[in-house]
Amino acid sequence: MPQRLLFVYNADTGLLPGLKDAFHKILSPATYPCALCAVTYGATSMRPEWRAFIKNLPVPVQFLHRDEFGRAFPQWRGHRLPAAFAVAETGELQPFLTAEEMAGADLNGLMQQVREKLA
Repeated sequence: MPQRLLFVYNADTGLLPGLKDAFHKILSPATYPCALCAVTYGATSMRPEWRAFIKNLPVPVQFLHRDEFGRAFPQWRGHRLPAAFAVAETGELQPFLTAEEMAGADLNGLMQQVREKLA
């Protein structure tokens, strides 16, 4: 079992990028590039069922935005996002959920994928 899970959004930090993403998600959801954001967030905040789910996982969960992830893990900068990684005690990352797996999932499907991979 990993020491923790790291979910990485395909979006940058900051007020302006956040506003741009919110409008994009509302106006053109089919072309919105972050499947993780799309299913785990409403217009402005994390969905309560996702918040409860991650709180009850057997490992801690961390979230980073694309720009934060690129700074913290430059060797993974080219990895397709959004994605989730299993973090070992050594700090080494292993892919946990791919962008392709996230793209096809709704919130319940995402939670099921996480449960299955942790089992």
